Amino acid sequence: MELVLIGVAALLTSGMTFFSGFGLGTILMPVFALFFPVPLAIAATAVVHFANNLFKFGLMASQADWRVVARFSIPAAGAAMAGAGLLGVIDRLPVLMSYTLNEATFEITLTKAVIGALIIVFAWLELWPRFQALAFSPRWLPLGGILSGFFGGLSGNQGALRSAFLLKAGLCKEAFVATGIVSAVIVDIFRLIVYSMVFMASHFAVSRELAAPVIVGSLCAFIGAFAGKRILHKITLHTVRQVVAGAMFVIGSGLMLGIV
Repeated sequence: MELVLIGVAALLTSGMTFFSGFGLGTILMPVFALFFPVPLAIAATAVVHFANNLFKFGLMASQADWRVVARFSIPAAGAAMAGAGLLGVIDRLPVLMSYTLNEATFEITLTKAVIGALIIVFAWLELWPRFQALAFSPRWLPLGGILSGFFGGLSGNQGALRSAFLLKAGLCKEAFVATGIVSAVIVDIFRLIVYSMVFMASHFAVSRELAAPVIVGSLCAFIGAFAGKRILHKITLHTVRQVVAGAMFVIGSGLMLGIV
């Protein structure tokens, strides 16, 4: 049952989030958490996320803006390692609040609350007409990399903040998608190094059980990404912008309410 649920979630989410550049990890992590401890669920999701981004890298890397990648992703890589290391500490902190709805219990943590609030603010700004007319100076790209990388390492939720900054980098839709993919691959590499040292060692017996779910999730995510690539040319940058902002509102709200 767990393989079917993980596979279906990975396939559908990968296809739907190809344009926004985020969402796979946010949706897939809770599915893994149904069957494994949360730190291992985050690590397993990161492996699927990384494998899927490598596949998309092969599809889109030639269209990336490598100057933006350098300014954004190098700071993001270091920040991702710091965030991943802090996860081991944060994971032991008590929850801020918990509540029950229809016999299901939801927990709100400090990490989820902060990330959710940031994502909602960026989503609101992205839909504000005056903000849409602005273009960020390239000097802000390293800050965006630090924010998205840190929170990506800490919770697995990096894509929304990354997309918010890259949308203002003056990229065409193909370059926006491709640059986000390259940046995500770089962050995934560095946070996986920390996850493997911190979590896989302490949960080695359970981590071996992740092999089949990770393989199934990765293969299904490949199929979804390939389908998304096939229809990229049919949409406009305005559509991409709306999809990104809408997804940011949904995911940010879900994090703040403890649903995601």
